[in-house]
Amino acid sequence: MDRFAIATRSPRATADAIARINDAAYGFRAHRSTDIAVETSTTFAVVSRFHRAIGVITIVASAIFLLCIMLLKVEERRRDVAAMRLMGISARTVVRSVVLEAAAIAVLGSAVGVGVGALASALVNRHYQAVYRTPLRFSIVTGDIVLLAVALSLALGIVAGWLAARRLVRTPPLALFGR
Repeated sequence: MDRFAIATRSPRATADAIARINDAAYGFRAHRSTDIAVETSTTFAVVSRFHRAIGVITIVASAIFLLCIMLLKVEERRRDVAAMRLMGISARTVVRSVVLEAAAIAVLGSAVGVGVGALASALVNRHYQAVYRTPLRFSIVTGDIVLLAVALSLALGIVAGWLAARRLVRTPPLALFGR
């Protein structure tokens, strides 16, 4: 036997049990369960921080990518925007339409992302549960994670659309035609 656990009724009883076990024979070493939990969870804390850092880097990179895509998408429509502006459609209306489109794309992307994340999580769990023959879940997608991801996606999509649209409507309409 490598390990066993003993339940005690009080901190005094715990200290007494630890002393008796440690004195019973050479090589026995008793520990409080809280001490073991703190020591073994430090590895998980490091891994959790590492995962958080990867998540932040991924979000920042995706935000930059989204902004670039929105800038390219809006640039492709510069002639359309120039025509709308020359017809008298306000810059505010143009910005609103681009932001609305960006929000719709963010919502659609979020739905696809949640689906891909849930599928990837299920595949990871299925694989590692078979490898280690355990019912433990190695990957989970919680409601909090989904809400955070969707909120970030929507916020970043709207900001990217607004920045791209503002850049476009600040350019004079004739300059957008190349004149």
